[in-house]
Amino acid sequence: MRGWRWIGWLGVLMLLLGAGGVEADAAPRVVWLRVEGALTPVVADYLRRGIEVAQDQGAEALVLQLNTPGGEVNLTLRLVSMIRESPVPVIVYVAPRGAIAGSAGTLVTLAGHLAWMAPETAIGAASPVGGQGEDLPQTLSQKVKEILKAQVRSLAERRGPDAVRLAEAAVESAKAVSAREALEAGLIDGIAESPEDLLRQLDGRTVSVSGGTRTLRMQDAVIVPLPMNIVEEILHRLVNPNIALILLAIGVQAILIELSNPGGWVAGFIGVVCLLLAAYGIGVLPVNWLGLLLIAVAIVLFILDIKAPTHGALTAVGTATFIAGALVLFAPVARSPFPPLSPWVAGGTGLAMAGFFGFIVAKALQAQRRPSVMGVEALIGRIGEARTDLNPVGMVHVAGELWTAESEAGMIPAGTPVQVSGVEGLRLRVRKWTPPATSSERPAAPDGHPA
Repeated sequence: MRGWRWIGWLGVLMLLLGAGGVEADAAPRVVWLRVEGALTPVVADYLRRGIEVAQDQGAEALVLQLNTPGGEVNLTLRLVSMIRESPVPVIVYVAPRGAIAGSAGTLVTLAGHLAWMAPETAIGAASPVGGQGEDLPQTLSQKVKEILKAQVRSLAERRGPDAVRLAEAAVESAKAVSAREALEAGLIDGIAESPEDLLRQLDGRTVSVSGGTRTLRMQDAVIVPLPMNIVEEILHRLVNPNIALILLAIGVQAILIELSNPGGWVAGFIGVVCLLLAAYGIGVLPVNWLGLLLIAVAIVLFILDIKAPTHGALTAVGTATFIAGALVLFAPVARSPFPPLSPWVAGGTGLAMAGFFGFIVAKALQAQRRPSVMGVEALIGRIGEARTDLNPVGMVHVAGELWTAESEAGMIPAGTPVQVSGVEGLRLRVRKWTPPATSSERPAAPDGHPA
């Protein structure tokens, strides 16, 4: 009987543990996304992935934590459309303290099914500007403003007339307000000190989403962070003029190394990858293409100084041209939501390129001062090393260069010292080379004395 009693207690314990597991599994989930910095095409992919993950997991809601100075108009309208069509409630949360939902961020915040802000945050200043940060012509500016005002009216009308007026003022006159002012006007739904405070305030709220109305169950909700994956993170960080300029400089230098010493692939591969990444960043950033032309001129000057050394004069001019080109190229970024180009980065990158090309020029001048030996016949008698198996043809390294060579007698393994015995066109004839024996290693003479 005692054994059956223990079995009974064990069954009860397993039922309790199972019930606890079911209860834990039943806890509502909230998928949490974070966007820092300017709105880029990567953000749209990130948001789409977040909505899909939230839908697949049966999440109660998706929170988009936002801190952005803005972004491009067409991309913003695309983000707005994605949020409004989401079957999962999207709550936009402007956080942490000191964050902003500037320019395009205002529309994204209004697009949320619910909108919250942290204390000491700001929203607004949504007046449109040109692709290079400049003020638009009057007619075009009025057209774009009217489109954006119609958009914000449709997004804010459910929040009352004061919210509509404030949203229109953000577009028309670049008005910006604090979180408290936005709440008083009804532009947002609340102010939350922390993510936990946000979930507490969201509990029981009713929202209208694509497909119907839902009441949020946020009690004991579990936050499921969904950070950007490595590809999204890299592409998002690339939209920075400082990083784009450094990648451009590395790519150009790596390509020139590959062209000057063909046969390898590492430098060429690195150069192509860096140039592609730089092209992506430059393609998203507002740029002045005159700057790119100046950078191309600087690179040409560097190459000319290598081919026809002028004792560094062209390298000096190329350095100044490169720095000027970088500053001109990214000048419009200073009037956009993206990080500005640091003059220190521009100057340092230009000097680094000058140092690289100056080193090559110095080597070229040093080579010019060496006495020249005409003809490959001068290689006869030189000692080298087999870089591949010679069976009988392979590659050898002689006089600082790789040559095609043919063994005179049998196969010569890679790494074996060889001596050039003849030249046929551009092919060397070689034989295995053995270092001469030292005096201590000489064979003894018949009389016992060294030979």
